Amino acid sequence: MFDTVVIATDGSESGRRAVDAALDLAATFEAAVHALYVVDESQVDALPENIHEEVRAALDEQAEASLSAVEDATDREVTLAVREGRPAAEITAYAREVDADVVATGTRGRDGEHSFLLGSVAESVVRNCPVPVLTVRQLESELAA
Repeated sequence: MFDTVVIATDGSESGRRAVDAALDLAATFEAAVHALYVVDESQVDALPENIHEEVRAALDEQAEASLSAVEDATDREVTLAVREGRPAAEITAYAREVDADVVATGTRGRDGEHSFLLGSVAESVVRNCPVPVLTVRQLESELAA
């Protein structure tokens, strides 16, 4: 039923819960696992040019840490990918490229307090992705922390 699982991760608490759920799903179906981190270039472009390199380096570190956390959470082989662009569009495109059967994502990313319901990225992925999307919400106890 599920041969390829894509985990869209951003290192957020909600994202970490999505990683756990997706890895359980992948283990159940013995599916291939892809972990995807999207560097949102708009975060860099919106800042003064003199700090672009510093911010970009920080985003690259976040990508590496987020993807390493997926690898560390499982004994399964994980295909790692970093993309640049609009996160929802890149997640959807990646799912198509790898012929994913399901995409897993958190409902609240790093900008959680500023988004409503699913959050703009998760909501856009749900609306536009050609395959089922498993959204994993952040627990209320984690929001208070």
